[in-house]
Amino acid sequence: MADSMSSTSLHIQHSSTNVHLPTVASALRLRTGDDRDDIHIDVVGSVRTIRRQKQRTFVEIGDGSTVQSLQAVLNPKDAQGLSTGSFVAVRGLWRSSPPDKKQAHELHAEDITVIGTADSEKYPIQQKFQTPEFLRTIPHLRLRLPIHALLSRLRSESDFLLAQFFRHRDFLRLQPPIITSSDCEGAGEVFSVGSKDQPRIHGKHESTTAEEGRFFRKPKFLTVSSQLHLEAYMEEHAKVWTFSPTFRAEKSDTPRHVSEFWMLEAEIRTQSLEELMDLVEDMIKWLVRGLKTTPLLDEVAWFKFTRHKQSTPEADEDQKTLPMRWEKLQTGPWPRITYAEAVQTLHKSVAQGESAFIHPPSWSTGLQLEHERYIAAKVGQGKPVFVTDYPKNIKPFYMLPSITADDHHSASQETVACFDLLLPDVCEVAGGSLREHRLQELEESMNGHSLDLASRAHGNSPHTDGGNSSTSSEGNLDWYLDLRRFGSVPHGGFGFGFDRFLCYLAGIHNIKDVVSWPRYHGRCDC
Repeated sequence: MADSMSSTSLHIQHSSTNVHLPTVASALRLRTGDDRDDIHIDVVGSVRTIRRQKQRTFVEIGDGSTVQSLQAVLNPKDAQGLSTGSFVAVRGLWRSSPPDKKQAHELHAEDITVIGTADSEKYPIQQKFQTPEFLRTIPHLRLRLPIHALLSRLRSESDFLLAQFFRHRDFLRLQPPIITSSDCEGAGEVFSVGSKDQPRIHGKHESTTAEEGRFFRKPKFLTVSSQLHLEAYMEEHAKVWTFSPTFRAEKSDTPRHVSEFWMLEAEIRTQSLEELMDLVEDMIKWLVRGLKTTPLLDEVAWFKFTRHKQSTPEADEDQKTLPMRWEKLQTGPWPRITYAEAVQTLHKSVAQGESAFIHPPSWSTGLQLEHERYIAAKVGQGKPVFVTDYPKNIKPFYMLPSITADDHHSASQETVACFDLLLPDVCEVAGGSLREHRLQELEESMNGHSLDLASRAHGNSPHTDGGNSSTSSEGNLDWYLDLRRFGSVPHGGFGFGFDRFLCYLAGIHNIKDVVSWPRYHGRCDC
């Protein structure tokens, strides 16, 4: 018994033949007939619920391999002292359930061993309703809930499928740094990095001289994007990608924002924005098609239906909208419109009395969340929508200017060759652009975005002090100019918000309930 417990495995004994089944999910797929009622199994997992009756006790056991539980039927005497959250090993007979039961088969226990006890009085996970806000404060235990176990498997399978997609297309997967010297987006929403023993003066991290006491001598940050470093890889390798955590010091307390999340980013040699959008569209379609070959999406739909215990308007809506949502992601091509066309669509909606936006749509202020939702619904009709060619002054410094029909850069209302991918409900889930690959034009753009290039202007080399010569509060970008100074090629790339996309797939409205360990303003538990 000790061996089976340590391996957290399940075994079948039938007609002197042992068959290894590693999970509860495997057990639930077993079927019995008149000549197969002697199947014995050992199952190891945690107790999710206990229902005590006079003649028998029903225990639901899960191990994360499926959103469903395995029901074990115990003698009340054997169930004494058993509590929710306990880790148990149960051996018994696998039999068909009586008619009209929710589970086709159940385990009639002959022996049960408690591997790890749980104090039912103190165990935070209870059968009663518990708010998402409370569960976010115990992420280490929230992972045991069936939906969060399912999300962990969805996350794992998606990671595998995405890696498979890029490998089939001959991309190189690389690992850019997490600690950086620059703020890629230029918004200043960065976390500074320092050591625990860094000197403090007046309660703040300071130093008696310009560099004294700092671990890295100059301010360094947690990355907000791996794009700039991927561009360095791209100069040698034509197609590169990465999948890593990203950090934003935003104080936004919205369902769409957290301070730590996972971003997939890719860079390729190209002169075509269409090629970039094709890559994103193909990637997402590949991912959804792959997930459809697994039980995961069906489990999502099943859970969202059964959690209501019975058919309700909300459950019925989930049953309809989620499969339709997945189907729309697989069909195409997806609509592509320019930013100018999007603004025109919004203005037309207001003029015709269809919409009354809180933020009036305008060229210079960008698309607000309510505008993105309207575009996704009106233009996309349930499909994702690409919006391209945003105004230059609302986008980061590194984007290449758009090319007009006559191959000249637009002089009025100048735009950049970029796109955002909008999904219904969650809105922006990916963004990309062609990169400015010419040195002089890049320097002009950086100046236009008020990025300090003083070290270059004064003729200092960025290599004389370990790459710390820039005096910019946004950090050193001299090294990024080197990528153009010493030869470059036309290229572009994109970032894909993995966690936000999982929200869309699973029909979960708050990203804090999809990220396993949510960090956001005011909270960083565990």
